[in-house]
Amino acid sequence: MVKVVLPELGEGISKATVSYWFAKTGERVKEKEDLVELVTDKATFNLPSPATGVISETMYNEGDVVEVGQILAIINEG
Repeated sequence: MVKVVLPELGEGISKATVSYWFAKTGERVKEKEDLVELVTDKATFNLPSPATGVISETMYNEGDVVEVGQILAIINEG
């Protein structure tokens, strides 16, 4: 099980909005492929999957605001 955590985004940025999930719960993802698009007040970026596996849970919906360090999703490896 791999926890996908919102990483540090730069100085002064403490949160981001989930804009789009490239893969949904139950879908298979590959390491380094885009997992979720995030928007801050300064930029839009894609967060890649840290592992290959199946998304067992996403903690936030599109439009939700997430704080740095919070878990975005859980991936079951394999």
